[in-house]
Amino acid sequence: MLQVIGRASCRDTQKAVRWLNERRKEYQFVDLSKRELSEKEWKSIFSSCSPDEYIDAKGKYFTKNGYAWRDYDPEEEVMEHPELLKTPVLRVKEKAAVGFDEDFLRNATC
Repeated sequence: MLQVIGRASCRDTQKAVRWLNERRKEYQFVDLSKRELSEKEWKSIFSSCSPDEYIDAKGKYFTKNGYAWRDYDPEEEVMEHPELLKTPVLRVKEKAAVGFDEDFLRNATC
């Protein structure tokens, strides 16, 4: 089953959920403000996407905490601070895509 990982307040997450609802597709919504991701969920994100894709370098948390000037392990930091994750993350089994990706949604729900 398709997972939409994000926050209810995120516009792109809302867009992905709306796209799925309009097409009556089944999905599971994971709200990062209410639930932490499992180790398996994190691994599928990390294996499918590069740090440049899943780190939200334009986000408030990234700029406020000076990540642009830090040396850090992207995987470790995102797991500790999910606020750094660019949302939504669309995940099916071991595949994942970051951001609203209509092609991924279409292929994942066929």
